[in-house]
Amino acid sequence: MKYYSTKDKSHQVSLRQAVLSGMPADNGLYMPEKLPQVPDKILKNCSQLTFPELAVGVARLLLDDDVPLKILTKIINEALNFDAPLIYLTEKIYTLELFHGPTLAFKDFGARFMSRLMAFFIKDSNRSLNILVATSGDTGSAVANGFYWISGINVIVLYPAGKISKIQEQQIATLGENITALEVQGTFDDCQRLVKQALTDKVIGQSLAVSSANSINIARLIPQIFYYFRAYSQIQNSSYMELVISVPSGNFGNLTAGLMAKRMGLPVDRFIAATNVNDVVPEYLRTRVFTPRASVPTISNAMDVGNPSNFARILDLYNYNYESIAKDLWGSGYTDEQTQQEIKRIFDQTGYVCDPHSAVGSLALNDYLKTFNPNATGIFLETAHPAKFKPIVEEVIATEIEVPERLARCLSLPKLSHPIANDFDQFKEFLLTERHFR
Repeated sequence: MKYYSTKDKSHQVSLRQAVLSGMPADNGLYMPEKLPQVPDKILKNCSQLTFPELAVGVARLLLDDDVPLKILTKIINEALNFDAPLIYLTEKIYTLELFHGPTLAFKDFGARFMSRLMAFFIKDSNRSLNILVATSGDTGSAVANGFYWISGINVIVLYPAGKISKIQEQQIATLGENITALEVQGTFDDCQRLVKQALTDKVIGQSLAVSSANSINIARLIPQIFYYFRAYSQIQNSSYMELVISVPSGNFGNLTAGLMAKRMGLPVDRFIAATNVNDVVPEYLRTRVFTPRASVPTISNAMDVGNPSNFARILDLYNYNYESIAKDLWGSGYTDEQTQQEIKRIFDQTGYVCDPHSAVGSLALNDYLKTFNPNATGIFLETAHPAKFKPIVEEVIATEIEVPERLARCLSLPKLSHPIANDFDQFKEFLLTERHFR
């Protein structure tokens, strides 16, 4: 399988090069040259498969030429050693819990898979690989923990000062060892810009081996395809007229993975792009115009993205055809007040506790069902454990949330992050002068 740049389809590389470089030099994003169809045999029998077995079946179609089956199976069994259960809430509405990994967020799937895939690709190298990652919350903690103590790999996490939750910051900034946390005076978009500049800077490229662990890296998206099939495997024997999946969206990697799964044969009729007030993609779906802008801080902070990178992949997947995109995708954005009201509504009616991001997904799903098809079966993704947003959620539901032990453990550790200005020259100097990264 070859991987091409969204800016130049003639620029094609191997999976190894796509993963280790992170992104092409032309500032595009890598996409697989084809998305093979999942055999009917797997779809019909997926409810009988374990999650790792199903993931291996899907992964072989994409990676079998690049990673030996024995290695691929080992990577998946290690990375996906937790489930993604589908939880019944009300008639025809379910939530897919993606927070059962070590950092209690959906990004554990991608980070753990990618760390092990990269370790396989660099096992014979005599240079350290330096992973640069920008985060608006959960990406940084998932990547930091996913790569912690992985031999031969350093991770540099950039996060916006004061714009992620205390728990998220502690998960990122207390590890040390091969994990370096940089507290940037700016927004997530600033952090993402610094990472993208570093990945394409010639001086940095000549001096250091650098890659990215953001969803701009195709290795993050591939394992996220797996849990959409896992969701279907748990609802396969239910009767439904139409299946709709609502995806809380920030940088749009999660949604892109879902659309790729659909292209591979996942029986989903439509996806929903659920955003907070940073709604540039729902706006595009309404107006046909994509207008990136500075992000606005919200209580669903992991979705505070004003210029989502993976929208370029969605455009590429549909050959820039608006009608084709709109056929498969509907979107809507919501305020903090609406999000808080939805957290309370779900808790009062079902006893289930949502985090702010998942509440946005529920809002969009319910609006879609009311507007287009009340008979459809809907799934919204529960992307993070509510304890990661404990003060916000507890204030809304007036009930204490128990903090899982693995999350509570990091809260007492000292913060080890380095403050840094929103300035590429300063970031570049830090990378080039820090001997740890060589």
